[in-house]
Amino acid sequence: MENMPGGTVVTTSLEKVLNESRASSLWYLLFGTACCAIEMMCAGASRYDFDRFGMFFRASPRQADLMFVAGTITHKMAPRVKLLYEQMAEPRYVIAMGGCACSGGPFYYDTYAVLKGVDQIIPVDVFLPGCPPRPESLMEACIKVQQKVKKEKLQDWSSDRRG
Repeated sequence: MENMPGGTVVTTSLEKVLNESRASSLWYLLFGTACCAIEMMCAGASRYDFDRFGMFFRASPRQADLMFVAGTITHKMAPRVKLLYEQMAEPRYVIAMGGCACSGGPFYYDTYAVLKGVDQIIPVDVFLPGCPPRPESLMEACIKVQQKVKKEKLQDWSSDRRG
């Protein structure tokens, strides 16, 4: 920032402006299946108010760039979760919320029907363990995603960035 007669001039890169804009306007898609979904819905309500971070719920995956996966994911549900992820706009981000979404939770040893972590079908950017994690924890996970978005390079925006 440089002061000049008649105003101020700010110099920065286009990448920095775009990343700051994207980090301040994450639109999220919810995929909640169990008790974590209740905490997730609470986070979007007036007490915690995700709107102040520029985060808005979108019912269509095509309009979302952040996906919350909360709760137990079964092998029967896994193709639907993957399809929703693939329909999201790029660059896209995922937060796995709760022990079940992160690693299968209490069902890890007892059942063959539960996926042992959503990262087995889609890439996860932030793991949020807990049973269920509090809305404050989800807010912190969202802030971590925002920090990640701010550090990205333009060439990282494609789907090839995750291998």
